[in-house]
Amino acid sequence: MKAKNLSDVLVYRKAIEAANEVSAFLKRPAFRKDLDLKDQLSRSSSRVAALIAEGFGQVTDRQTADYYKRARGSAYESHTHLITAKGREYIDEGELQQAGGKYIEIAKMLTPWINYLQRCNWRQRGQPPAEEKPVD
Repeated sequence: MKAKNLSDVLVYRKAIEAANEVSAFLKRPAFRKDLDLKDQLSRSSSRVAALIAEGFGQVTDRQTADYYKRARGSAYESHTHLITAKGREYIDEGELQQAGGKYIEIAKMLTPWINYLQRCNWRQRGQPPAEEKPVD
């Protein structure tokens, strides 16, 4: 099934859910004292969904893949910041597994899409490249 709206994209919905979970962590007093980690985690976690959204709006599949690659990188970055937060005792092991696991899942979901989009490179969504169009 082809996604007609961004809300149809499961990985986007998961990225929004993960960002909201991280946002709740960032309201804790411990994060208020560690402004650098708070800022980095806030930016990387919200960037995942934003990059997926921006990629969805691109014209070619390769352009979309480029945004999805950056989103995957931001997902791994968010996971790393969560590991750091756990090490500083801002979150516990269960919270790391829950939220961090979401970012690993998002990254794993993006990988096959990236590979597919780089191979296809359809220039118009829903339309095969000219060389692959059926001949009447």
